[in-house]
Amino acid sequence: MPLHIIHLDQDDPKKCTARKLASRDLATLHFDTRRPPRRGYLLDPSAGTILGPDDLPLIEKGAALVALDCSWKLLDESLVRIRKSSPRLEGRTLPLVLAANPISWGKPGRLSTVEALAVCLVLLDQDEQAQRILKPFSWGEQFLLLNAEPLAAYKGASSREDLVELQWEFFDKPEN
Repeated sequence: MPLHIIHLDQDDPKKCTARKLASRDLATLHFDTRRPPRRGYLLDPSAGTILGPDDLPLIEKGAALVALDCSWKLLDESLVRIRKSSPRLEGRTLPLVLAANPISWGKPGRLSTVEALAVCLVLLDQDEQAQRILKPFSWGEQFLLLNAEPLAAYKGASSREDLVELQWEFFDKPEN
């Protein structure tokens, strides 16, 4: 499954998982925000719609998975910029999992670019590709082990509504 990353060059290049993926031909980087794929799903933690089995038909027809590689501190302004330049990409969030990267280890939802893409691949039944993109990272295998139970449950979901409910079996539901 082709993986695309809009790279805004806001983080330390030595810790950048997107650059490492691209250097190994595991993903395509887009430095121009007007040049990512024309249709598909943009991973956006504020999207409000979770990526799930309901999205598989469009992906099978060639829609792209697009991650945004930016600083968590600049996330909101980066998303505004991307939404303006790529309006056809539909935002999708992910069910909760724990980060295993050294910067955000153990934090729910604070994923690196490679972790977010790996979750997408697992949700879309592309486990081998998920393992392949995590392999270059010393903590990549740990990410899958740390999240083995929720990822297995998420894979079995039949709809995005199921995914939303399943995540609360593993994580505390926020109070409104």
